[in-house]
Amino acid sequence: MMALHRILVSAVVPLVLAGGDARSADSTQGSAASASETAGQTTAPLPPTRTGYADVEGGRIFYQVYGDLNSGKTPLLVLHGSFMWGDTMLPFVEPFVASRPVITIDARGHGRTGDLPGSITYELMADDAAAVLAALDVPSADVLGYSMGGTTAIFMAIRHPERVGKQIIVSGPSRRDGWYPEVLEAMEQVTPEMFAGTPIEDGYRRLSPTPNEFATFISEVTALEEANYESSNDAIRGIDDKTMIIAGDADGVELQHAIELFELRGGGDRQAAARGFLAGAPRARLAILPATSHIGIMAEAERIAALAMPFLDDRGPPRATGFFEGMDVPSGQTPAAGDR
Repeated sequence: MMALHRILVSAVVPLVLAGGDARSADSTQGSAASASETAGQTTAPLPPTRTGYADVEGGRIFYQVYGDLNSGKTPLLVLHGSFMWGDTMLPFVEPFVASRPVITIDARGHGRTGDLPGSITYELMADDAAAVLAALDVPSADVLGYSMGGTTAIFMAIRHPERVGKQIIVSGPSRRDGWYPEVLEAMEQVTPEMFAGTPIEDGYRRLSPTPNEFATFISEVTALEEANYESSNDAIRGIDDKTMIIAGDADGVELQHAIELFELRGGGDRQAAARGFLAGAPRARLAILPATSHIGIMAEAERIAALAMPFLDDRGPPRATGFFEGMDVPSGQTPAAGDR
């Protein structure tokens, strides 16, 4: 039994539940430094410019703002994975904050938000995120979501299109069977006892307003993943703005599902394939990172930011140089200065 427990902790927890790291409720510096270490960095932590709670149906959601929401630049809302909290996404905050304000939240049940009435569902988390933007007087934000946060971002774009601009979906499925069957099977084995002494348990007890309800928290989040959640293909096709899908080639999300999402969002331009080049910024982008697992993708924040910046800025595709220079421009057009 002890050997089985070790196998489940080492395999199930990192792969399926996206791990957290030990962070203090009272020490932003310690939590941010830990996030930087996750990304292989040793830079000083990034302090938020504003923190608070936004009222939502049934309770309050904790948020942090990095940068100036009055800068006139479209904010980026960053949504964390299961059993994480806003600070654990600092590796994804830091690369973006120089060019735009960034907002993080602690999802219902997680971190400083704590337990709210009712079950944890993707519908409610999407509604919560939209309510935070409304409370901050943000008409619309681009959204980057990882794992559970990626799925939440999809639900948010469908349920609250007026609040959501571009979406970056990192290792998040649109429906439950977007995970590999082995991952779903592993999810069914998760118990609160498996997390004893882990950073996930430590972080919960440090941050949560109900630190003694850890077992309830684990049960609620695993119930979320056991529910038969799904966004329909028609709803995904109908999302207003552009989408970028990012996954690892050893991710828990099926590669075929990531490709399906890319195609549903308008990716796979066959006319562009036939002519050999894209005529402008595409509606959907897809990135599969090599030798990258579901938890390992958290160490690729800088690479993901480098891929996502042109997407968020609506830059066109890079233009060919050398032998192919000039051959990837539609007849009668000249490339824009930013695309050369």
